[in-house]
Amino acid sequence: MNLGLKYKNNEHIFDEKEVNGVPYLSYPMLENTGVVKHGFSTRLGGVSTGYCATMNISTTRGDDPKAVEENRRRIASAIGVEVADLTYTHQTHTTNVAVVEEKDRGSRFMETDGMVTNVPGICLVTFYADCVPLFLVDPIHKAIGLSHSGWRGTVNKMGKITVETMQRQYGTDPGQIIAAIGPSICQDCYEVSEDVIQEFKAKFAESLWPELFYKKENGKYQLDLWKANQAVLMEAGIQKENIAVTNLCTHCNPEILFSHRSTGTKRGNLSAFLALK
Repeated sequence: MNLGLKYKNNEHIFDEKEVNGVPYLSYPMLENTGVVKHGFSTRLGGVSTGYCATMNISTTRGDDPKAVEENRRRIASAIGVEVADLTYTHQTHTTNVAVVEEKDRGSRFMETDGMVTNVPGICLVTFYADCVPLFLVDPIHKAIGLSHSGWRGTVNKMGKITVETMQRQYGTDPGQIIAAIGPSICQDCYEVSEDVIQEFKAKFAESLWPELFYKKENGKYQLDLWKANQAVLMEAGIQKENIAVTNLCTHCNPEILFSHRSTGTKRGNLSAFLALK
């Protein structure tokens, strides 16, 4: 299908799929592992109205709870998971990573921005509207991780912390992880102030600075969260060729993807889904 999304280049990183009128994005690299079901939602295919129109499954945006319930049913069915298996974060830009066990199926982790599990069927769900989704799949030990990484999570290396949690819990070898950096705001759209850049300078090697940001005449900077998260995942031991880096910007596609920088707090959330088969 063709959603009319504007990609930054012509690389085939995503498949655009639709099931029963519900579109979502998937990664061939993750699909090809054969061990997961996954997806990333758009604004389309749901029943929410107003600024949450139409596919919002977050309960924190002021949406009608009945609409959220129906949207969850629709997107779960499209991706091929059970609504009862959806397991959520309540994100506050931390680097807290929850280890999800069978007893946690269908629950919500407060003050948490990442989750890992090795329990088949449990579907990890995280929320976005410009920040960076990080999908991690260990096809050898049958373990997964899904994390939310805004600029605070990125500078504090949320991706690396998630990988280290998988290593500790499941014996994951980072060199065998297949990873994906999800739809989020691109460098062209992401202006930040000097104080943010100072934090990145403190945490990232100087050799990386030219790739990660540049200063403009107004004293502000344009920051590349995609390359920064790629660098974090590579520092954690993931092979570059095993990382699918997004070429899809949320802010460049406000009609199809929710974007905080486009609409502020009057918006729904996009969602990332990852489950072991």
